[in-house]
Amino acid sequence: MGDVAVGARSGHDGEEHRGHPVGAADPASDGAVTSGSDPVAGGDGPPADEPPRTGGEGSGGPAPKPKKPRSFWKELPILIGIALVLALLIKTFLVQAFSIPSASMENTLKEGDRVLVDKLTPWFGSEPERGEVVVFHDPDNWLAGEATVDPNAFQTVLSWIGLMPSAEEKDLIKRVIGVGGDTVSCKGTGPLTVNGKALNEPYVYPGNTPCSQDDQGGQFTVKVPKGFIWVMGDHRQNSRDSRYNQSDKNHGMVPVDQVVGRAVVKAWPITRWGTLPVPDTFDQDGLSAGSAAPAALTVAPQGLALAGVVPVVLWRRRRTEDAGNR
Repeated sequence: MGDVAVGARSGHDGEEHRGHPVGAADPASDGAVTSGSDPVAGGDGPPADEPPRTGGEGSGGPAPKPKKPRSFWKELPILIGIALVLALLIKTFLVQAFSIPSASMENTLKEGDRVLVDKLTPWFGSEPERGEVVVFHDPDNWLAGEATVDPNAFQTVLSWIGLMPSAEEKDLIKRVIGVGGDTVSCKGTGPLTVNGKALNEPYVYPGNTPCSQDDQGGQFTVKVPKGFIWVMGDHRQNSRDSRYNQSDKNHGMVPVDQVVGRAVVKAWPITRWGTLPVPDTFDQDGLSAGSAAPAALTVAPQGLALAGVVPVVLWRRRRTEDAGNR
């Protein structure tokens, strides 16, 4: 750039000597000297409007120091925070753990068992199917008189992020027997019928009969309205379910919008681990089949949260290493 500017200057100077007296000022020449990329007087140094060049690549200047990676202990609070946020999101939208508080679902579920409930599929319009085990909010004071435990601050935090069931939420767990449009009937000791089809129920508690012979609701014939389900416990003679709540505002039915989700896995204790599939009796002609249990939902929210944190850790480590190699 400097050489081109010097050559142009020389040409102009020659014209000046031929067309003007020596030493006379030429306004056009002065403007060319002070603008553009002409060198300053003497031909040395950078152009007038360009700062001197120092350092940079190939100049022999010192290279920037690599950033020092953060210590694990400084990153730990960040990772814990990410894990808690992920656990909360998983609990809210994907899967939540619930504790079985009573014997009403024995032997399928025993008191103290922990189950994982699929909360994702209802977001896509899925509704409960016959034979599924579902968790639902108390539809109309079914739990009246049941003792509740006041959680301490630590238990409140754990329940908020989904690591333990909430003591404040009044939820129940039962098996779906009838859905909207079904006619469910119990006569004598059974069998229980749905739309005139007798159910073979091997999950009923040993020694119990499918139907209860009492005048409190054990004998019934009901038509399930659209948008509702009829639920019963597997421990038939020890379950206060739809049969014994027919005097409430929903006549013993559970509104579909009160269903939290489907219980798909027995997660704890580990000796009782297993899925909760829909029994074959609900696949017979005249009854629609239930949906298959999602096999992927087999870990607790904290496990899913940990799995979500791992990619974040690897990304942060890779980013730190790349910065140090520059």
